[in-house]
Amino acid sequence: MEILKLKRLLDDEYNAHCSQDGLFSEADPLQVAREFKDPVIMLCCALFAYGNARLIVKFLKSLDFSLIYKSQSQISAYFRDNPRIYRFENAKDLEQIFITFSRLKDLDIQAIIKKGFEKNAMMIDGINALISCIYGLNEYRSLGYNFYFAKVFEKSPKAPYKRYNMWLRWCVRDSDIDLGIFKNLPKSELILPLDTHTHKVAQALKLCSRRVYDFKSALEITQNLKQLDPNDPIKYDFALYRLGQSGKIKKLLENFK
Repeated sequence: MEILKLKRLLDDEYNAHCSQDGLFSEADPLQVAREFKDPVIMLCCALFAYGNARLIVKFLKSLDFSLIYKSQSQISAYFRDNPRIYRFENAKDLEQIFITFSRLKDLDIQAIIKKGFEKNAMMIDGINALISCIYGLNEYRSLGYNFYFAKVFEKSPKAPYKRYNMWLRWCVRDSDIDLGIFKNLPKSELILPLDTHTHKVAQALKLCSRRVYDFKSALEITQNLKQLDPNDPIKYDFALYRLGQSGKIKKLLENFK
């Protein structure tokens, strides 16, 4: 597809979906996260965002995020009296996740990300710095806990780190549905929060040549989106996601042949 046609298609979808009405047209974790405008609570929401979107939102609405601002003993008592599970995380995992966030809230997480970013001007290095910091806050480890916070990479990332990139989109972008809480990170260097929907749509639109769902694919799509808007390439993320979620992509492609 020619670049101008592609830009017209994605701009139309961006204008159609990146609004309050568009956000609430289908389940999305940002619906819950934006109620708080707190980067720590928003990160908590983003990291639970795996699986069915409707079930994610239902679970997020059931959480008491005020626990993050309570003591460790209060958090432990709450989960002892109100045992919960969420997919890969058992009650103990959830307790320790909230304890970790109760410690993270006292740190300047934007500064942590910026310091990592400044190594190579790569946002993924900022994410890695934050994950490393998070693991230093709590000695607890389990399959569920480790899955929730994701892995620190040593040399180069393999996973797309979708949930962290989505959270950064919420916190860094300062227009339409995103909140612009972080003022010291460049939105031009955000990375696409790659999931199965956006990967398939990006392949269909020739934004991605790779079949593998990984960081290299997320980076390739991001670089291609910079041709459409070098200052804010990830503004198209929500439009790409909705195209895949709704199944509209096939019909749209027919109109642009």
